[in-house]
Amino acid sequence: MTRPNIIFIVADDLGYADLGCYGGRDAAFGPVSPVLDGLAANGLKLTQGYSNSPVCSPTRFAMITARYQYRLRGAAEEPINSKSRGSTTLGLPTDHPTLPSLLKAGGYQTALIGKWHLGYPPTFGPLRSGYDEFFGPMSGGVDYFTHCDSTGRHDLWFGEEDKKEEGYLTDILSRRAVDYVERMAKQDAPFFLSLHYTAPHWPWETRDDAEKAPLVKDNLFDLAGGNIHVYRRMIHHMDEGIGWIMAALEKHGMADNTLVVFTSDNGGERFSDNWPLVGGKMDLTEGGIRVPWIAHWPAVIAKGGESRQLCMTMDWSATMLDAAGVKADADYPLDGVSLMPVLKDAKHSFRRPLHWRMNHRGQQAMRDGDWKYLKVDGNEYLFNIPADERERANLGKKEPQRLAAMREDWLAWNATMPAIPEDATVSLGYSVKDMPQR
Repeated sequence: MTRPNIIFIVADDLGYADLGCYGGRDAAFGPVSPVLDGLAANGLKLTQGYSNSPVCSPTRFAMITARYQYRLRGAAEEPINSKSRGSTTLGLPTDHPTLPSLLKAGGYQTALIGKWHLGYPPTFGPLRSGYDEFFGPMSGGVDYFTHCDSTGRHDLWFGEEDKKEEGYLTDILSRRAVDYVERMAKQDAPFFLSLHYTAPHWPWETRDDAEKAPLVKDNLFDLAGGNIHVYRRMIHHMDEGIGWIMAALEKHGMADNTLVVFTSDNGGERFSDNWPLVGGKMDLTEGGIRVPWIAHWPAVIAKGGESRQLCMTMDWSATMLDAAGVKADADYPLDGVSLMPVLKDAKHSFRRPLHWRMNHRGQQAMRDGDWKYLKVDGNEYLFNIPADERERANLGKKEPQRLAAMREDWLAWNATMPAIPEDATVSLGYSVKDMPQR
């Protein structure tokens, strides 16, 4: 079989149960995510998949390197904010091997359409880290119509040139992706497309809400706006665009041998449905890091598969390299583990301990098998996740030996990572003064 094309679709702040295939409820207009639900039904759905971080840019460092983000200074920011524009340290070092650079060296055409959030030119940028093409915003969040960041500065780029383009950003990105597929169909090399939507990240704007843009320009967090109805419509717009892309693949006979992976960069935010999980973005409780994971590749993945294999973002990056037959750089060994055996057989499973840490609230977490160790604000917890997905029954006092063993495992892992720099920042857009704590 020829090497697959690869499309890595990443939503922004999507909750665990926001999609119908993960238990999400229909909206007033009907099913929220029929296209993604179809990809899951005709592919593989993982129910124990995690993001590398509960906040965006750290996860993206792991996603592009297939390594724990803690190894790189820029990923210590939670997250990188617009104040880092011009920084020569807060971004992805251009000499670090990446998923796109390794695939490019292996003969793939590479493109990023959508959010970068790994530092600004001239020091950093997608074209300097392995992508042949780039179209999208460099920062963490932009208005869907003005395409300006939280400082009011225009932030939509073609390569390294600022580009004005009219329209709703989700649709613009989807159409750009369709155009890319159409162009790639005319040449012989396999392609790797990172399609990183900003949806359903704030501000809360649907395709029909252009008049809202002037009202939120001074605070894109849109703290007095939004609701679940707007939020679901934003997801639906993204889902429609993914449908356009799948139609383009079908049109050119490429759908069968294209690996399409869909996930979110972290758990849900204000209007997300995370049931049955607790917490959300910025939290190492399950709601902040457990995310939807869908893989569709008809040539390899059987229809209707479901897996409880533990995995995290960087494992998918390692999987894509494996699928393409591309090896990692020996000087930068991967922390990610290939999931190819699971793609070929949904019943396959293996032990996969996962570790996290956050500067915010001094959070620490580890998941190993059924068990999870968690520390927040100096308080330690032990949970049996299959029995208690809401993390309400702390078993630490009941099983002190297990708690101690998992604590020691986390400490041993943490000792292999650089310490959190003293000047690392935590950026919170709102607090309990703006809305009750979840």
